[in-house]
Amino acid sequence: MDAQQTRQGIFFALGAYFIWGIAPAYFKLLQQVAPGEIITHRVIWSFFFMLLLVSISRNWGKVKLILQQPKKVLLLAVSATVICANWLIFIWAVNNHHMLEASLGYFINPLLNVLVGMLFLKERFRWLQWLAVALAACGVLVQLWKFGSVPIVALGLAVSFSLYGLIRKKIGVDAQTGMMVETSWLLPVAAIYLFGFAESPTSHLDQNPWSLNMLLIAAGVITTIPLMLFTAACSRLRLSTVGFFQYLGPTLMFLLAVIFYGEQLTQDKAVTFAFIWAALALFIFDAVWTLKRRPATVAES
Repeated sequence: MDAQQTRQGIFFALGAYFIWGIAPAYFKLLQQVAPGEIITHRVIWSFFFMLLLVSISRNWGKVKLILQQPKKVLLLAVSATVICANWLIFIWAVNNHHMLEASLGYFINPLLNVLVGMLFLKERFRWLQWLAVALAACGVLVQLWKFGSVPIVALGLAVSFSLYGLIRKKIGVDAQTGMMVETSWLLPVAAIYLFGFAESPTSHLDQNPWSLNMLLIAAGVITTIPLMLFTAACSRLRLSTVGFFQYLGPTLMFLLAVIFYGEQLTQDKAVTFAFIWAALALFIFDAVWTLKRRPATVAES
């Protein structure tokens, strides 16, 4: 990776995680809408937003090139399914007072990214990274052993998002083209569900207040922009490096949950958070230490 690509990747990663960190405040405005219904709107309006972006940037040539590669198209169907599951878990958590557990999931995710990078991308694992991942695992195991509870929402979010990052890294498709194909895969299912099966007070757009419809339409933009920034960061940085920036998102989410939405930090969550934060402190220290040593190593060589 050259210096310019690295700088771009850092900018994209920071932008993605900042938007994701404050996104729960947006979806709290849609509490009266069922999670599955919100997902359909996210998919449908993301598709039209991507249609507009690809047309403006004149990138249809790249889309056609990908469509000529069946393996990549099928892998994008898999990544679309994985990220859709991640969206559903996230929205359910936010609107059912599990924002703290959602933030825990995204605190676990950067550590899981390191593990995924080692297992599937042959990225080297330093001993402090091993220790950080071990601490994170201990946090989950202590919650299971001591309190008899499993942070299902947190683990579901962490695993699904790490898997999505891995798949997109393997495919090697640019952010815009990948999102265009992904939303194209999801569009028919979302449209059939919303217009054929969904039956609720908010499922008929012509009967909704215009303000609610605008929030539902904008959900597509809120979905698409950070995801494009994330996939752009993944294509420019190592997956483990992308994970380094992810503490920003769950930190903002944690503060929103505790300060603004009054969620209680129960004893079991406090113990798990303590382990995860200790792991992240090690992870950040290792990254900074490695960056400081690198110029010296290059100078010596």
